[in-house]
Amino acid sequence: METRVAMISGAGRGLGAAIAERLLADGWSVSLGMRNPAKAQADMEAGAQGRMLCCRFDSADAATAQSWVDQTVAHFGRIDALVNNAGILRMVDFEQGSEEDLDDLWSVNVKAPFRLIRAALPHLKQTGQGRVVNIASTDAKRFRGGTSVGYAMTKHALLAMTQAVRFSGWDEGVRATAMCPGAIDTDLIGNAPAATPKADRLQPETVAGMVAFVLSLPNQASVPELISNTRLESFI
Repeated sequence: METRVAMISGAGRGLGAAIAERLLADGWSVSLGMRNPAKAQADMEAGAQGRMLCCRFDSADAATAQSWVDQTVAHFGRIDALVNNAGILRMVDFEQGSEEDLDDLWSVNVKAPFRLIRAALPHLKQTGQGRVVNIASTDAKRFRGGTSVGYAMTKHALLAMTQAVRFSGWDEGVRATAMCPGAIDTDLIGNAPAATPKADRLQPETVAGMVAFVLSLPNQASVPELISNTRLESFI
């Protein structure tokens, strides 16, 4: 069987890097989208055995989405999975945060995944078992006081986008999952006051394992969303 190929955005550090390492260990080839691909290629390619490609991808630069997809297909000949991991957090609610902050959230957390899905979907359909994994959040499932309204809005939108992918590619074997983890111990949340205490956060490797599990499932086992909360709540 041909080696399956996964595109992973925001793969230079944190969760994206953990997902890349896990998929490489599972035998995948990976195409990593990041702002500084040259450095990552030099740092990571030793253990990849020719199964890794690093490409420039900037969520704020629309043209880099199609370019990254084109480079991936030219290099590997196929795309089997797209993991939309890149995301940002800005504190925006009805009392704080700017219009520019809100625009940045929508640009990176919603418009960039949309562009990548649109560009990659024809290739995902060709495999008969294409996969899209969107890294959402428990904030995609509810609003919790003290968190960013703007961030929650974008993650709810990403959840809706995941459902749309399932309808767009179902007959061609495309399946999509919204991963909805609680707080992950990465730089994204840092020491945010409303975040889960550091000792109780998910580790990136744990969430990477969940992504790998979803990607391993056959077409007959579709998982629309997978929630992993770090705190006790009444319905998630």
